[in-house]
Amino acid sequence: MTPWFLLAVAAIVLAVLWQRHRALQREQFIRRFELPRGLFDRLRRHHPTLTPKDCQLVAQALRQFFLAHLKSGRRYVSMPSQVTDDLWHEFILYTRHYEQFCRQAFGRFMHHTPAVVLSSDRQANQGLRRCFWFSCRDENIDPRAPTRLPLLFALDAKLKIAGGHVYALDCSGLREHRREGDGGGGIVHCGGDFSDASIDGGTDGFGDGDGGGDGGGCGGE
Repeated sequence: MTPWFLLAVAAIVLAVLWQRHRALQREQFIRRFELPRGLFDRLRRHHPTLTPKDCQLVAQALRQFFLAHLKSGRRYVSMPSQVTDDLWHEFILYTRHYEQFCRQAFGRFMHHTPAVVLSSDRQANQGLRRCFWFSCRDENIDPRAPTRLPLLFALDAKLKIAGGHVYALDCSGLREHRREGDGGGGIVHCGGDFSDASIDGGTDGFGDGDGGGDGGGCGGE
């Protein structure tokens, strides 16, 4: 082997190791990041029944959403939880803090998209499937055969959020009453639908880019 070949191989190995190290740094930053003071007070204006402990749980779910975006290779992810979406929106209003967070967490700005459920919108469905996959992986749940719902998908029901997106894991005998354009309301959605191609003819987003780390893509934008 020529010295130039060995140098090229070494450069590639170093680049891969650096990417993994950077991805780990971003992940740890997201997990440890403290939201700006006063943010929970703003959240409770929308949801006055939330306790301080509930607010911490919502913050944990928001971190799980951000981690799904990061771990997918910063691909597009859709927000499944209404209460978590409300906290995300309030966070964005702290413009300077949010910009700094995005820069350190993702290296770019992550734009807000409203909370959604599976529908006729294939891009939103792809983002939801991707979010479900990585949220499950974050809690060591097998996304293809989950034994429970990850926090981000269970939170609205757990906190009894009015107009929240409610999911059930066991869909035997349960049929979601889908209505065109319905945003969730009191409807119970099936957690098993994320791996079901009958919803929109495919399962795009479900497991693609697993281990994406610090890769490309425009997720969430």
